Amino acid sequence: MPKAPNSFKRLIHIDIPAGQSSFLWGIRKSGKSTFLKENYSRSLYIDLLKKDLHLKYLQKPYLLREEVLALSEDELAYPIIIDEVQKIPNLLDEIHWLIENTEAYFILCGSSARKLRRGAANLLGGRAWSFHMHPLTYKEISELEEFDLLKALNNGLIPSHYNSKQANRSLKAYVSEYLNEEIKAESLVRNLSNFARFLDIFAFSHGEITNYTNLSRDCGVDAKTIKEYYQILIDTLMGHYLYPFSGMESRDTIRATPKFYLADTGLATFLCQKSINILKGAEAGKAFEHFIFMELIAYKDLEEKNISLNFWRNKNKLEVDFIVNRGAIAIEVKISNSVEKRDLKGLIEFQRRFPATRAIVVSLDSQKRKIILEDNKEIMIYPYQEFLEALWKGEFF
Repeated sequence: MPKAPNSFKRLIHIDIPAGQSSFLWGIRKSGKSTFLKENYSRSLYIDLLKKDLHLKYLQKPYLLREEVLALSEDELAYPIIIDEVQKIPNLLDEIHWLIENTEAYFILCGSSARKLRRGAANLLGGRAWSFHMHPLTYKEISELEEFDLLKALNNGLIPSHYNSKQANRSLKAYVSEYLNEEIKAESLVRNLSNFARFLDIFAFSHGEITNYTNLSRDCGVDAKTIKEYYQILIDTLMGHYLYPFSGMESRDTIRATPKFYLADTGLATFLCQKSINILKGAEAGKAFEHFIFMELIAYKDLEEKNISLNFWRNKNKLEVDFIVNRGAIAIEVKISNSVEKRDLKGLIEFQRRFPATRAIVVSLDSQKRKIILEDNKEIMIYPYQEFLEALWKGEFF
């Protein structure tokens, strides 16, 4: 039987003092609700997915204020949890008043900040801290069971999908639910069919430099609309931009156009209508790079590391996948079990321009190795498991 989503011990830790409100963001089914119910069992829990509660507060948001004012001192000792808070932006006005005038404090859980930014009190004017629930990480899985990279690339790392025996059906339902519950129900786009077509087409350029003009032509909508679609994906936590590194004056370096990565490897594989059967080839390599990106993003958020993350590419198409802390570390991802120097032209060129860079390759190699270049610079090649174990121990940043 597949393991229940809550079998995995999540790394997120919402460490808030009494009286401090916070947001908990995360894509659908990332485990937010399960985490909150397990860790705040004594809190008042308001789930706006329940139709009756949704209708009640939508029609009369002031009822929340009146109900909280009636709570006892003991009940107010715990944060009030409101799940799917983005469904009723007007509730934030009441919450704002309660934070300012009572002892009440809140954990506000949601999968989209878009409607809140548009119609509410600017996310409480900075009064609430923000936390992020990511899909499962290598560390969370490997502490419970042997990590299966091929399964992670195909099924994805949303908790209910990773160990699913019918992950493709789950992913299909997930995309349908996203379109209907997140996009259509919240009226985030005027034409749902155009947005659905965009999802199908853009997936093939996922993880590559965005080309709004090409996508505009392929989708049959203007480039401005395509940019708005990308912003919707970001606002609904379905993906991330990765911007180019601009720490050099050379004119041959790409500086402006970002890449875009979806928030889950399985979603990308599903939308591309692919199945990765072996850890070889371009598709597997692209998915492997995506997986490492997700680990870096999750580590940055969960460990609260103030680090920058970019990519580098010049006009000769030499490229480095990830540049950390403005060139302190350069990381190249290779789906190869025997990385050679000839595979690392981009990394070598970047290190030539930035001699102080620590150069790392994440690969399928079975043993950690060191390549010494002619100028005595070094490139460390890590098996991906060893790299991720060192990452989560804090050995790189």
